[in-house]
Formats: sequence, structure tokens, C-alpha cells
Amino acid sequence: MNIKELSKIIQENGVVGAGGAGFPTYAKLDERANTILLNCAECEPLLKLHRQLLEQHAYEIAKTFSMVADTVGADEAIICIKKEYKATIQALHACIGEFPKVRIHLLDGVYPMGDEVVMIYEATKKVVKPGGLPIMEGVVVLNVETVYNIYRAIEKQEPVTDKVVSVVAEVSKPVTVRVPLGCTIEEVVALAGVATTKDPVYFVGGPMMGNIGSGSQPVTKTTNAVLVLPQDHYLVEKKRTKASISMNRAASICCQCQMCTDLCPRHALGHPIQPHLFMRAASNKDFQDVNPFINTMFCSSCGLCELYSCPQGLAPRSLMAEYKLGLRKAGVKVPQGVVPAPVQPSREYRKAPEERLEARLGLTKYNVDAPLNDTVVPMNKVKILLSQHIGAPAKAIVSKGDMVTVGQMIAQPADGLSVAIHASIDGKVVEVADSYVVIQKAK
Repeated sequence: MNIKELSKIIQENGVVGAGGAGFPTYAKLDERANTILLNCAECEPLLKLHRQLLEQHAYEIAKTFSMVADTVGADEAIICIKKEYKATIQALHACIGEFPKVRIHLLDGVYPMGDEVVMIYEATKKVVKPGGLPIMEGVVVLNVETVYNIYRAIEKQEPVTDKVVSVVAEVSKPVTVRVPLGCTIEEVVALAGVATTKDPVYFVGGPMMGNIGSGSQPVTKTTNAVLVLPQDHYLVEKKRTKASISMNRAASICCQCQMCTDLCPRHALGHPIQPHLFMRAASNKDFQDVNPFINTMFCSSCGLCELYSCPQGLAPRSLMAEYKLGLRKAGVKVPQGVVPAPVQPSREYRKAPEERLEARLGLTKYNVDAPLNDTVVPMNKVKILLSQHIGAPAKAIVSKGDMVTVGQMIAQPADGLSVAIHASIDGKVVEVADSYVVIQKAK
């Protein structure tokens, strides 16, 4: 199989990054890649799905990972996994000998180890240039569920119709489940027993980079977790704080201690992101030097600065995100050709241990087993979004009243960067809109 053939299979089967922004995976396949990395860092605290999936399907994932490396002509395929995932590592050792290109690289239990820029340096000592893509350094990064979805597409002719989601925190039975795309967050949470707090808040995604969601919003190809939290939890209150209040607090109490910059993972790798300078300039409305504002474009939004580093509890990440959004709306693009500074020798001593981070966020008590149920849970109705990935939304090819089956293409890739979308349950199409398709299970 060549790159063009594999890319077509991946695109038509709707495989995208199963987490983060959902970058279409077919567009990552590139003959310039000499190294591919499998991301099993489980970047966010409390998430368990990738290590569980890799443990249960170690052979299938390792085989597919090796095949992708062969297809793009990579010299090596590195499985990046945290040292503490011992059961998963044991499962890999049982089969990895069959794949000469594949090796394991053990990672420390720090945050944000799953950031691809950080992981690339940890595994290869290569620094991705600020604003650049991994492929510019000859590297491609894929996460565990993405590679498993490639396996299903090739070996079983199964497109992406479901998603593995961890449901944790204030629930009676924390669990990791496989559910059809388009079911609601509320339906997923119900699979973890009952909420153990009054008026729970659904924090969709990890605790560091996730957002407050609603019970009615649909599961997409990038939904990794739902944290069920109490109304007064620190993370909820932090997320609900208005930007204007955060800016006023910064103007009054930011002491320029530089902890946000000193502990910034991207800054430590030489990227020109200095949150403390941004906080000084923004809170004082000082626009004489625009670099602190332009350089927010290099922020990964990992959240470490505001949820771990700042002794005052300020919000550099959130405020920088506001400015980044404003810059993008104004047509400002990420600067290219920026040369990174040398990697800081102090980097090794400024990593954030996950255990300490969890304690700081009030999450330690929630770090319990959430066993994986890898069988798709049946649902009666789904609302499948046509844009679950970076790029152009897929174009619906079904009409109201059509009968569809699981895996049937209901939206084809649009021109440009796009992937197909498929039915996640058997049933009748009851609504087709510009941005979604609703399917009701046949009675």
C-alpha cells in the first residue's frame, strides 16, 4: 500500500485526530516523515482511555503503527508512554518484537507530556520551530485511538462511528465507555451510574484544556472525557470568570514574578512565549511593543500558567486566548520563520508532576479506576455534526426520510481539508441541516 491509497482509505473512513482539534489524519501522511510517534501520554489528568485501549488492543495498534511507518517510509516508530502505565507496557512487550521499526520510549509523569511539541523533544530531542508543524522536523504524531481507528478502517472496513470516552469525578461508577457519535453528553454520563453532587456541571475534555458543556451537546470524534463536577469546584469557578474581571485582577495584583513564564513548557523549548510580559503589557494597556501580543500565537493553551504556576491565581492562558482570537479575527496569522532560542538547561527541573497538579486542582480523590467497556452502547437517537474536524465540514448526501445503517456514509468530504461522516446507528434520517444530521432508531 502506498501513501495515496492509505490516505484515501483514512479520509473516506472519517479518521481524524481522536482528541484535540481533530486534524484529518490523511493529511499527516507525508514521505518527509522519518519518525512517527504514538502518543500514549494521556496528557490530561484523570483521562484513562488511551492506556486502556492500547492495553486491550496492543497487537492491532502496534501492527497498524508499524504499517503506517512502512507506508510513509519512516525509519522508526516510537510508542511514547508514561512509565506508570505498567499494564499497558507489559502488553506491548508481549507483541512489539514482531515489529522491528517499533520501540517504546518511557515518559515521565508530568504535564503536558501529551503536547506534541513537548513529546517530540522528549523522544527525539528535536525542537519544532515556533508556529511550525512536526513534519518540518520529519516527525508525525498520532494518538492511540486514531491508530486503532486506522486499523479498523483497513482490517475491518469499519469507518469511525463511535468514540471512547472516560466519565469520571462525581459519579458513582467511573467508567470508560464506547458510544455512538452524536449521542448526548447526558446519555454518556448516565452510563457511569448516578451523579454524586447536586446540579452537576459537565466539564467536557480534560480538566486543563476542557470546557463547561451541556448535557444536550453531542459526542464528537474529539470527545475524550466528561468530568462531572460540583458547581463550586475550583475549575468551574475559574472557567466561569469573565475576561474583564481577570484583566482587572491582573492589573491590580500581578507582581511580575515570572512563574508563568518560568514554568511554560513551550518557553522552556525556546519558543518566544512569555506570559508575564503579556500580562504586564495587557493589564497596563501598553502597546508600544506589540511582541508580547503577537507571541500569544505561540501559546499551546495548556493552562499550566494559570492553573498551576501563578501564585496569585491569575488567568494568563485565558487572557492570551482572548487576544489570540482577536488577532485571528483581524487576519493576523501565526508568524513563520521564527528561530527558537536554545532549550533551557533548567527545563528538566521545571516540569509539573501530575500528582502535584491533581492535588492543586482538587482532583486527587477522583483519580480512581474507570474500567473500559469496549462494546458500543446502543442509543436510540443521534445528532451527528458535519464538522468534527479541522477543515471544511463534510457535505450531507442523505435526505430526510432515508433509512441508513451503521457505517453508511451520510456526508462526503468537502473540497479541501475534509473527511467523510458516517451513520453511527441504524435508523431513519429525521432531520438534515447545514451543520448536522439527526438519525432516529427504527422501531
